[in-house]
Amino acid sequence: MRAIEAVARTGNLAGAAEEMGVTVGAVSQQLQKIEGLLGRPMFLRTPQGMQPTERCEKLLPRLARGMSDLSAAVDIARREHADVLTISAPPVFAAKWLVWRLGEFSSEHPDVRVRIDASATMADLNTSDVDACIRFGKGDWNGVRLVRLVDQRIFPVCSPALADALKSPRDLSKVQIIRDRGQMFDWSTWLGPNGLTEEILGEGPVFSDASLCLDAAIAAQGVFLAWETLAFDALKSGRLVAPFPGRFRTGNAFWLVVGEDTKPSKSLAKFETWLVNQMNSECCPGHFL
Repeated sequence: MRAIEAVARTGNLAGAAEEMGVTVGAVSQQLQKIEGLLGRPMFLRTPQGMQPTERCEKLLPRLARGMSDLSAAVDIARREHADVLTISAPPVFAAKWLVWRLGEFSSEHPDVRVRIDASATMADLNTSDVDACIRFGKGDWNGVRLVRLVDQRIFPVCSPALADALKSPRDLSKVQIIRDRGQMFDWSTWLGPNGLTEEILGEGPVFSDASLCLDAAIAAQGVFLAWETLAFDALKSGRLVAPFPGRFRTGNAFWLVVGEDTKPSKSLAKFETWLVNQMNSECCPGHFL
């Protein structure tokens, strides 16, 4: 029955085999067995893929719910005795902030092992083996429990070599501006309170990833509009400087996201407390490096 559900959802034997962790031949044999037991075919083999028969279509909604319930039951049983805490986090956040601090958490809580899943996709927290997600946005996700970590506050950063040329915000017109193609805010959020518009900004390198933008700023390729969790360590080490005062909220925040139907474990409670304290100690309003 699991093979039927997987083939119907993926549309082919190969997709179902990869998901189930078996060979294509094994999936085919499972289908033959279940079709033999039921006495009728469940799929039409076509050039476009495996097409569910009308009778199969009637089974699929309940079958999908059943498989989801079974997965949730197994997950609950596993979590009762699991010693590994699985946290999903955005790749840039995981690489630039979280991974450098996990040693501190492990020292404080040697009984908890943390596994980081670097992904920008929200996991199904009610059925998957992911215990919690760290996510960035406005917190408008449904069916989950949210813990607000810190607000995102942005400010320009650059290498020490470029800072001497930046005496006032208007001097941004004299340097290259590093831009992140996927960022969820724009320069007006910081320029507006300083009485300026984006028209003063020149050209500069464009990257598809905030981590690359930060590295470009460290390499003196221009000025980048960063935020605390991204730039904290580079600022602390002196590889970057913040040439101007003023950090302004974008309306987005970092959140710890937990399944609405999931009872948090003691390990997750420890991680949540540590994460909230750690992020607020570094990114609280008024904290400047």
